Amino acid sequence: MQMPLPDSAVIARRGAVVARLRRAVGAGTVIDDPVEARAYECDALSVYRCPPLAVALPTTTAEVAAVLRVCHDERVPVVPRGAGTSLAGGSMPTADAVVLGLARLNAVLEVDYGDRLIRVQAGRTNLSVSGAVDDAGFFYAPDPSSQLACAIGGNIGMNSGGAHCLKYGVTTNNLLGATVVLIDGTVVELGGPMGEAPGLDLLGVICGSEGQLGVVTEATLRILPKPAGARPVLIGFDSSETAGACVAAIIRAGVLPVAIEFMDRPCIVATENFAHPGYPDCEALLIVEVEGTPPEIDEQLALIRDIALRFAPVEFRESKSEDESRRIWLGRKSAFGAMGQRGDYMCLDGTIPVSALPQVLRRIAEMSDAAGLPVANVFHAGDGNMHPLIIFDANRPGDLERVEALGADILRLCVEVGGCLTGEHGVGVEKRDLMGAQFSDTDMQAQMRVKDVFDPLWLLNAAKVFPLATSASRREGRRNAA
Repeated sequence: MQMPLPDSAVIARRGAVVARLRRAVGAGTVIDDPVEARAYECDALSVYRCPPLAVALPTTTAEVAAVLRVCHDERVPVVPRGAGTSLAGGSMPTADAVVLGLARLNAVLEVDYGDRLIRVQAGRTNLSVSGAVDDAGFFYAPDPSSQLACAIGGNIGMNSGGAHCLKYGVTTNNLLGATVVLIDGTVVELGGPMGEAPGLDLLGVICGSEGQLGVVTEATLRILPKPAGARPVLIGFDSSETAGACVAAIIRAGVLPVAIEFMDRPCIVATENFAHPGYPDCEALLIVEVEGTPPEIDEQLALIRDIALRFAPVEFRESKSEDESRRIWLGRKSAFGAMGQRGDYMCLDGTIPVSALPQVLRRIAEMSDAAGLPVANVFHAGDGNMHPLIIFDANRPGDLERVEALGADILRLCVEVGGCLTGEHGVGVEKRDLMGAQFSDTDMQAQMRVKDVFDPLWLLNAAKVFPLATSASRREGRRNAA
């Protein structure tokens, strides 16, 4: 993958830039030591890395604004960073960029159970949002697999989903408002407690914009009462295609589980060795969870059982206790960590129509065989959000390039069947040169004009999302015009 060239003039001014940042927000919030800054040279897509010019770690919206004002004045690129869990290189810096880390902005600012909302700073971790309202019987619905670590600001940037998004939606469906700092330090409020603010839906523009338009420092989120009960079932199959067909049949029947998760044999074996959840010995399994009162749960599971039996499952196991439910989900939530014990892997994020699952799973297996690279599948089957994991050896010359080529082919396949390049991980650096597979040049020009308005000098999260040559040309042209 070609990496962007740094702005040598900015690097030459490193000392002056760092000095201005320290005057603006305090010496204790700025890192310029190369050894200390190395912790910020990559995110979870760790095969690509680049040490930043410096790192700023503000604690308030006012300090974020001060950092952005300095960077705007000095024409220094800025890379917003939450917890660094991005799997698409979304928070990887360039050598001339200041990383703007938001981890210290982690407070709960307001909880309103009457209006069912919580306001938090953007560095607050996803899981701790639910933790803050758990005792009152509420929860925050979006639940990415990395929810123990990932930050709300990053969830907003990537419009993250999770296992339960089939019923509750992704971040944009649960985001009511946001405090956003623009590149020149201007602070704006978008949306609000009621969720339907007058005027243009700029909150919808910011959500999923991958840090290209502004830096979210606070978010107002919808919280929901916990359901009366929930119960998962495990359904094992003798092939991935059959499991995919069962998913399509459940959705087609009009049943709406809270989650339908898919794992194939490589993931099942790795997870069993890692977390010991007691999964069945099969080629693929589904975890299907429903919610409601006990009679409602029984009725939904009876319908799901009837549908599943048409596909001759090797096992249909209904949870009988809270501990068994916990173990079922422990396995799924541990899958990505478990696969890490097998070797290096690149996690893709294409999304497809649910009806195309059998076809796409078959084609991925064929492409894997042809490339000579193992591919494991674990994903949110209910909404077709695929997560193929391509396994390789990062230390073997040529393996990374082969993985990139296979990953690009799989993502093109997702687009060909009517899907898209990303469901929740974002484009970042991983998919930027594939944007032409989904969008015409006219489409991308329209998107870039939106960035022109919010970030006229193209300083925010540079070298991401758009094809590198296209974005570099746009950035240079905008700066020359200024």
